[in-house]
This record gives sequence, C-alpha cells and structure tokens, in this order.
Amino acid sequence: MSVAAPAPVSAPVAEARCYHCGLDIPGDADFSIVIAGETRALCCAGCQAVAEAIVANGLADYYKSRDALPESPREAVPAILEQLALFDHVEFQKSFVRDLGEHEREASLMLEGVTCAACVWLNERHIGQLVGVTGVDVNYATRRARVRWDDTRIKLSDILAAIAAIGYRAHPYDASRYEEMARRERREALWRVWVAGFGMMQVMMYAIPVYLAGAGEMTQDIETLIRWASLLLTLPVVFYSAAPFFRGAWRDLKFLRVGMDVPVALGVGAAFSASVWATVTRTGEVYFDSVAMFVFFLLGGRYLEMTARQKAVGVGEALAKLMPAFCWRLPQGADSDTEPRQIMVSELQIDDRVLARPGDAIPCDGVVEEGVSSADETLLTGESRPVGKKAGDTVTGGSLNMESPLVVRVRAVGEETRLSAIIRLMERAAAEKPGIVILADKVAQWFVLALLLVAALTAAWHAANGGDALWITVSVLVVTCPCALALATPIALTVASGALAREGLLVTRGHALETLARATHFVFDKTGTLTTGKLRLLDIAPTRATSAEAALTLAASLETYSEHPLARALRRAMRERLADALPLPAEGVIVQTGQGLRGSVAGQELYLGRPDYVFAHAGAAPWPEHWQTAGDTVLALGSRQNGVLAFFRLGDALRPDAAALIRDLHAAGRQTLLMSGDAAPVVARIAQELNVDAATGEMSPQDKREAVSRLQAAGAVVAMVGDGVNDAPVLAQAQVSVAMGSGAQLARTQADLVLLSENLERLASGIRKSRFTLAVIRQNLVWAFLYNFFALPLAIAGLVTPWAAGIGMSASSLLVVLNALRIQKKEV
Repeated sequence: MSVAAPAPVSAPVAEARCYHCGLDIPGDADFSIVIAGETRALCCAGCQAVAEAIVANGLADYYKSRDALPESPREAVPAILEQLALFDHVEFQKSFVRDLGEHEREASLMLEGVTCAACVWLNERHIGQLVGVTGVDVNYATRRARVRWDDTRIKLSDILAAIAAIGYRAHPYDASRYEEMARRERREALWRVWVAGFGMMQVMMYAIPVYLAGAGEMTQDIETLIRWASLLLTLPVVFYSAAPFFRGAWRDLKFLRVGMDVPVALGVGAAFSASVWATVTRTGEVYFDSVAMFVFFLLGGRYLEMTARQKAVGVGEALAKLMPAFCWRLPQGADSDTEPRQIMVSELQIDDRVLARPGDAIPCDGVVEEGVSSADETLLTGESRPVGKKAGDTVTGGSLNMESPLVVRVRAVGEETRLSAIIRLMERAAAEKPGIVILADKVAQWFVLALLLVAALTAAWHAANGGDALWITVSVLVVTCPCALALATPIALTVASGALAREGLLVTRGHALETLARATHFVFDKTGTLTTGKLRLLDIAPTRATSAEAALTLAASLETYSEHPLARALRRAMRERLADALPLPAEGVIVQTGQGLRGSVAGQELYLGRPDYVFAHAGAAPWPEHWQTAGDTVLALGSRQNGVLAFFRLGDALRPDAAALIRDLHAAGRQTLLMSGDAAPVVARIAQELNVDAATGEMSPQDKREAVSRLQAAGAVVAMVGDGVNDAPVLAQAQVSVAMGSGAQLARTQADLVLLSENLERLASGIRKSRFTLAVIRQNLVWAFLYNFFALPLAIAGLVTPWAAGIGMSASSLLVVLNALRIQKKEV
C-alpha cells in the first residue's frame, strides 16, 4: 500500500540505504513508499509495513523532522512502533505463541476495532497477503485471530505493524485484557449512544415547531435560527457518535472493499451534507432530526448486539480465568517441615507439591497425595455435581477444591494442562469458518454492491420525477444494509458452541455443529465409548455350596494384594455391592502365572482362576450356558473340601446412558453401527443389548476406515464416535468425529468434537442441540432475506423515512442475535 500526498508523485529516489531504518538495500529488493509526494526506497517488507503504519496513522512528520539517516536502525522506529519489537522475544511469546513445526509459529491474538463482518474480511485478506504468513482466521463474534507464520520469512512484529497499518490494533490474547477491552468497548459505545440520543431529543424539540406551524405562522428568521441550532446540535452526533461508520467506510473503500459501513456512511453523510447546504443557502429541506434519530437507533442496535455477543462467548473467557495466578507450594526434602510458600503458578515445576485449600482453584494437573475432599469441575466437564477426591485420584487444573485441604503432586503445568488443551481446541473452533459462514459473507458482500446500484438508480428516478430523492435514497441505503444476513450464521454457531461447552461437549472445528446436525449414520467404537473401558464384575453364578455375597467376599479377600485388572475388578465389586463388608485375612497366597492363584481364607484352601485350573483341584462343575458364547472373562472359585463355589463373569460394562443415546438416535431416524476390534461374540452381545442396527467385530483401524468410506460412497453423512487417538484414521475419514476426551488424549486429538465427561447423555443433548442450531440458522437467514425483500421496495417507493430505516435495520440485526440466544436456554 502507498499513501499519497496531494503533491505529484516522483520516481523513486536513488538511495543506497533504506529510507526507514538506514540499512543497506539488497540488490534484488523492490520495496518503496510514497511520502510527501516522493517515492522512498526501502530494504524489506518489514520496513515497508512499519513505514506504511507510520504514514497511515498520521505520523509522517517523524520523517520530516529528521535531517539525516539515523546512525542506528533503532532510531528509525518511533516509540509507538518500537514497542512492537517486544513481541519478537521468545520469552514474551511463551504465553500466546505455539510451535507448529521447525519454523512455523501460531499466535492467538485479540483485535480492537472490529465492528462488522467486513472488518474480518479486510484483516484476513490484508494479513494473508504478507510474505511468510501461512494462515489467518478471525472470528467475528469473539474478536479473536489465529495467525500462523514462518519465522524465517517474517516476524510477529511485522504482522502486528501491518494490522496497525489498516487501522486496527492487535494484542496477545489474555483473559483479563480481553475483559478490559470488552468493558472499554461497551463504555465507549454507550457514550456514543448517549450523545446521539441527547442530540436526537434536542433536535426534535426544534423540529416539532417547524412541523406544526402552518403556512405563514413562522417567520423566515425564526426558521433559519432553528435550522442553525439544529445543525450545531447534530454536529457531535455526526462527528462523534457516527464516527465509527465513517472510519469503517473509509477503510473499506481504501482497500477496494464494500462493507456494511459504506451504505450507512453514505446515507448519514448525504443527509447531513444536504441539510448543511440547505441551512447555509436558506433553500430546500433539512433532515437533522432524521440524521440524529437513525444514528441513535443504529448505535442502539449495535450496542445491544455487542452486549449479547459478549455474553454469548462468555464460556471461553470463563475457562481462561479458571487457572489461578498464585498457589501455595510445599517445601520438599530437608525443608519439608517449614510452612508452604506462595508463588506464581508459572513457577511450578513437575513433581512439586502444592497445597489446595478449601475454596482454592487447583493450579495444575496432578495426583492427590494427602487429604479427602471434592472438586467442582462444572466448566471443565459439564458435570454439575462435585467429584470426590482422595489419595491417588487425579485432579484437573482450574477445578475448585470444595471442602478440605488437598496436597497435590504436580504432573502437568502451563500449556500442558487439560485446561490449556480445552482452551486451544475452543480457539481452533472459533477461528475456523464453516462453509455456510463463508457463503453468507460472500452473499452479503455482493448484496451491498447491488444495494449501492439500486440506491443510485432510485436517486436518479426520483430526481427525474420531482420526488424527494435525498431522503428516499438515504432510507434505501440504511434500511437494507445486510447486517442481519452477515450475523445470521456466526452468532448462532458461537452461542451453540458456548452452550455445548458448558454441558461438557467441546466443539473444536468450525464445521462440526452443522455436519453433526446433518449426520445420517452414527458409527461407534466399543471399548471406552459405549462401554467404560474398564473390567467390571458383570455377574455371579454361585453353586449350592455358598451364596453370591459370600463367594465375592472370599474371592476379593484372596485378591487383596494383587494389582491384576481382574483382582481390582473383584475388589471394586465388593466395595460397591457389599459396602459394609471387609476383606478377610488371606494366608499363603501363591500365584500360578496364566492360571490363577491359591491361598487360605477363613480356614479354607481356595483356588481362583481359569475354570480348568480350578476344576483340576476342586472338581468340575457347569456354568451358565449363555456365558460360554458371550466372549467375556470367566473365573471360577473352589476348594478341595466343598468343590466349585461360584463362577464370576467379568467384562467391559456398558455405560449407563449408552442405551438412551442409541434410542435417541433411532427416534430421530438415524442409523447406528458398532465397529470394534474386540472379539466378534463380545461385539454381538453389546450390539444386541443396545439394539444397534449393525455390528462388526475384529476390525483394525484401517478396516473401520474402509467401511466408513463405503458408507460415504453410498451417500451417507457419517459421524464417528470413538477414541481420540487409537481411532485416528476413521475419525479423520468421517465427515464429523467425536472423541472421548480424557488425560493426554485431549491435547492430541484431531476430532471435531470432544466429550469432556464420560456421560453419553451430554452427547445425546449435543446432537439434539446441533439440530436446533441448524434450525435457528435457517430461521435467521429466512428472516434476513424476507426483511430485505419487503423493506427494499417500500423504501424505493418512499414509504420508509430515514429514522424508520434506522429502526428497521437495528431491529433486524437484534432479532437475529436474540433468536440465536434461544440456543443457550433451549432444553432439548
């Protein structure tokens, strides 16, 4: 971009050194900028971006005030832009920049000055054209930008300077700073609304006598005085309250872009200019009251929309503020008896011990070493009830310790925590644009161009036919500005993403909600998805020699000191089924590898293990026939004195809400399929219990991928629900994928949605809410098109006044936002 002064532009001045920084210019460099009518040579794209920012922000006098090239290149940068160099420091970037590859970096930024979808387009187009930038996504609802670049070709400070060059400001994302920026944005918007409202009321006080006076009842001098008073009162409305419209329009036109602010600025500017001319020349009509009124209504609508939008994206900001800034670190080793010391959370190291007091947010991911309490994980998992925590349990950074002190061993801090992974995935979703949003933006852009053409034709027609061309044209420009059309989709998706995150279903890709709503086939993995992924005691078949309770007590007692998964499952079953029972002492326990174990409990020599192992010592006995084909693990318990005492069936238990999820999908007309690598009999049993439409076992990840591909070839829209890592090939193949998110898997998953809790009801609710979201988007789009379809001919016919046009445009945008907010409250 070159910023030209009124003077004629000369050819590039021959310079051996960069006009901006003073360094030598490489022979193959071809960079320049026009300053005071002369083209000045520059050494690189970075200097060009900074120089453009200096000139574009009215700081060109910096160059005029120096009489020689600087001795040091640092002197070439004014203080206001020199600060940008701080963003290139590695230590400074740690909090908001991620490494994506050997040289590729990604920064999470927040943008100031974004007022409409056109601002988003302008920033993406301008930043994307910089050499070295590999990707940029800006989210209108959150004002967040995700920028990727090759740090061997461009610096972050150059990118920020390029953003400043087009009139915006970018900062590293920080939750507290974002909140302050949002508060400042609301305060400034409210002041503009107040000034416009005050001016409107005062101007209307002067306009009413003119409207009510009959012919000859008001002298020319009094009418002229009223016009001048109205002009003075309208000045702050136009030059202060309406300033964002003019700035936005100028920015758009400067980059050959027609945005939402262009028709509004044209309408306000034309009506005000014509009124000033009529006041000065004492001829024609004035429209100061109409100008003040529709500026007030437009700003009022934008303010309400902004408030609703900030409320809608609140869940992401709430997550960002969960992690505390300070914590209490416990001393270790020789100093272990001293008091805990308060430090910054950023100073924590792996294997540190921290004290979480009641009411404190836990500062890290870790393992409880001492204490018994409960943790509130509502925002992290969507579970509203506190989760019990005792020694050996894992805790998640950002959760709230509720009852008693806990001593926690640090296992992950900073960017490696589960909370940071959740925030990154949410940022990824917010920055990506689904196809439906891109289409709406393109339609809105062409609509504005068509609107300007219609406005020009309307003005010409009414002028030729003696009509009031000015205010009719202003009404056409304002009433049909497609703000509602541009807002219809992104605001609904943003509200839905926040609502689902509160319920524990995290949207990590922009297209996920739309595709989930359209999915026709839901494919499930078994282990860890429809089942818990942990061995559990499913059934007990005691013989006549004992009862089920007594057999379970004997078996769990014999397994007291074993860490085998089968032993843990038996002990867990005893705790759950026999809450008051205690294990009996076991003596002489000997493990027979691959067979079982034997030992003495309550005076009996017991054998526990594979049925054939127990039969060899206690004699054979039959067990239930249907167990033999279920594919689960069967253990036998017996003794030499009493023979076989009981059989235990252990397997991967179904999640309690799996059946309800399958029923929900069938009720909605969706097909359900089970694809698993487990043994075919086990898969068949699970499918039968859940009434799944089709099931296949003993499938490799590649087999699953090929099966999904065949479904897609037949026209199916496939949603895959499975393990975020082990099922990576089939998750990538499906049009939309849902991963069960836990532990380290969450940070590595590439799924489109992540279920943060183990409650499948959250997934069922999310599927229903995605369909409702798609319905809301359709409603918004239909409303936006119908509004413009009816408003445009009415305005062309002269049936809509400028102030009514302002109300109509503001109301249409506000209605779209309010309709989207129903997604938060809708119980589905």
